[in-house]
Amino acid sequence: MNPSATWHPVTPSAEVRAGANIVAGFAQGQELALWRAADGSPQAWENRCPHRSVRFTLGQVTGGDRLACAYHGWQYEAGSGACVRIPAHPAMPAPRNVCAKTFATADAAGMLWVRLAADGADAPPELADAVPAGWHLARTLTLRVAASEVRAALAPQGFASTGTPDAWQGTLGESPVVALLLDAQPQLSFLHLWTDAAPGSDAMARVHRAARQLRSDIEAAASH
Repeated sequence: MNPSATWHPVTPSAEVRAGANIVAGFAQGQELALWRAADGSPQAWENRCPHRSVRFTLGQVTGGDRLACAYHGWQYEAGSGACVRIPAHPAMPAPRNVCAKTFATADAAGMLWVRLAADGADAPPELADAVPAGWHLARTLTLRVAASEVRAALAPQGFASTGTPDAWQGTLGESPVVALLLDAQPQLSFLHLWTDAAPGSDAMARVHRAARQLRSDIEAAASH
């Protein structure tokens, strides 16, 4: 399978608020700017304004459905990424050939997913099917190691493949856990953890403690 055609679990859905903030993310080395239009539709763009290459994450969501660059304020519309307004020249039509690079985006299993392929069917993220209905996103582990090293370290920690690439099942703090891996950058990975433990419960607290130990164990294994 073409790696760019796969869906990547980039960030928890709740962290990206409609018509409000812009969140930085990564998938396979691609730097992303994640945001939502006022209607809640998720957006994942290359984190670079096509005008002067300033990061979109330094800008702001404006007018409910536009992202404005922090440098010259050029505005780009949700969905197409097309430039629709240049504040310094409000009477001048926006150049049609200036467009932010956009990626397919989806909400599933409490995560915002991104597909880097430029074309192809917008099928839902298959990896999200590995998360049982009703389970809760427990936490995300930030790992300063390559995704390949995380994969190698999970089996010794008692995790087994679900049959879906980059999805594992295991136990943390006596609770069942599903782990989904994000290959973010060459030496940066994220491991998203779901469990059936209720938020705020003692069982969830045990999952959190065990997850911290899991992170230490994976990073220690990668350093040898």
